[in-house]
Amino acid sequence: MLTRREWIRQATAAAATATVPALLTAASRAAKPSPNVAGNASLKAHAAARGLLAGCAVNANLFRQDAAFRALLTQQYSILVPENCMKLNQLRPTPDAYDFADADALVAFAQTHNIKLRGHNFVWHEALPTWFAATVTKANARKFLIDHITTVATRYKGKIHSWDVVNEAIWIKDGRPDGLRTSSPWFQMLGPDYLDLAFRTARRADPKALLTYNEYGIEYDTEDDSKKRAATLALLRRMKAAGTPIDALGIQSHIHAGGPETFGKGLRELLDGARALGLEVFITELDVKDDAGPNDDIAQRDKILANLYRGYLNTVLESP
Repeated sequence: MLTRREWIRQATAAAATATVPALLTAASRAAKPSPNVAGNASLKAHAAARGLLAGCAVNANLFRQDAAFRALLTQQYSILVPENCMKLNQLRPTPDAYDFADADALVAFAQTHNIKLRGHNFVWHEALPTWFAATVTKANARKFLIDHITTVATRYKGKIHSWDVVNEAIWIKDGRPDGLRTSSPWFQMLGPDYLDLAFRTARRADPKALLTYNEYGIEYDTEDDSKKRAATLALLRRMKAAGTPIDALGIQSHIHAGGPETFGKGLRELLDGARALGLEVFITELDVKDDAGPNDDIAQRDKILANLYRGYLNTVLESP
């Protein structure tokens, strides 16, 4: 069985190679007119008509090697986010060295084509370098975190629309009353204040970037999602009350086709709760896992997926 993270990695790669060109090819094979998906019919044009940005995660290997993929990015999207190349394990091959090659290339591309760019991410319990556990300790973790965020955020100062400053800090199963992920090495070395430290450091390094807390598993009307949603909102309220500079909540939106879960009431409460705190809300990721759908009827499968995407986005966009 694939883990959520493994499935997302495979789905991202597959989607990146399929997308619009594949749709056009399939339409051609079916002897149907190719749909117009450029210009005013592009995703970014449809989004702009609603005052929104249409985004895409960018795989560094595809970006380097595939000119058609790069062309697709300019045609369809108004904001991009690196899939991996700004994560700690990609930027830091050794404790004392940075590798900015892929990140620099994506930033330059976005600047050249007037596309906004999100930064993902500064602090996460995953995607840590192999040397991390033996190098970062309780004695030096604070300095390491400040130095890393300051170095990266300063390098791209003024070029990033928003940063996912902390990613997935809530894990109810760890048993802490406030829901924080105590199994995170950042929590173990710095305690719960590591979140505030990260946001304050990011604000000093790049005052104009929108600083975002990014979380998953908070969309559905299930008991587990409800608990995680409540803990997320409580975290946001605490940070705001403490004067921590946070501008947005990111909702990852990994949803499932064919399952018993529903979304609606809880998702609306989440959106309303974040906005009541003066926060923007970003759908930072959006994908549908469809392995529970029909395998022998592609048209029916596509219809189910389209209806699920439509229903989710309609719910998200109900309120301003």
